[in-house]
Amino acid sequence: MSVLLLRLAGPLQSWGSAARFTRRTTENAPTKSGVVGLLAAAQGRRRDADLSDLAALEFGVRVDQPGTRLRDFHTAHHSDTLKAMPLSERFYLADAVFVAAVSGEDRLVQRLYEALLEPVFLPYLGRRSCPPSRPVTIAEPRDVGLEQALREARWEASDWYRKKHKTDARRRGRPVPGMVRLNLLLESLPGTVPEMTLRDLPVSFDLRHRRYGLRGLRGAEVRVPVAAGDTALPPPPHEPTALLAPVAPRSD
Repeated sequence: MSVLLLRLAGPLQSWGSAARFTRRTTENAPTKSGVVGLLAAAQGRRRDADLSDLAALEFGVRVDQPGTRLRDFHTAHHSDTLKAMPLSERFYLADAVFVAAVSGEDRLVQRLYEALLEPVFLPYLGRRSCPPSRPVTIAEPRDVGLEQALREARWEASDWYRKKHKTDARRRGRPVPGMVRLNLLLESLPGTVPEMTLRDLPVSFDLRHRRYGLRGLRGAEVRVPVAAGDTALPPPPHEPTALLAPVAPRSD
């Protein structure tokens, strides 16, 4: 079994699990359905494709930078009649950073890693209006347990958040901590009672009948070292649309 770590960072993210009608909420961390959708899009799977292999992957998330909840109002019109649709509320997480992990059969995980390097469809963080600000892949798949991989992964928080972490300690008259405490959200262990449940297990993304199952979750905490002078890695060149061919102008 292999584990693939994903860096989910961007100006805005939105991971809905119970969004209905005019109120589109977001969870505080990436959902399994959202990340499976990202992986399926990278492979070029259509919405009516079989998702059973991706849904069977073990999934977990580490909250490196929780972000701030943001509410926006959304207006739209029907493309044919131009009739205004009801005003809706859209909720987002601003300036959040997560490390997500999926674990499964070696060949499948390797194919997912390769697909993320050259995605068929552009990846986005829950909604199409939320592109990632940095490459999603962190490193090649590893042959370790999912929880261990999340506990050992480097802290991916941005520089301003790291500085705030140190400043808050000094304001309280405490030494700058050498460790940072981060929350983990993991799938509940077989045979145990889950601490919570979430309807984010994807069964079908078909627009005619989207279906999701319940998934049991458990929380945990991890202490990640913060070396003296540690800063976020400089972002590499990242333009998600660089490989798209320009569309020729219409002659009419």
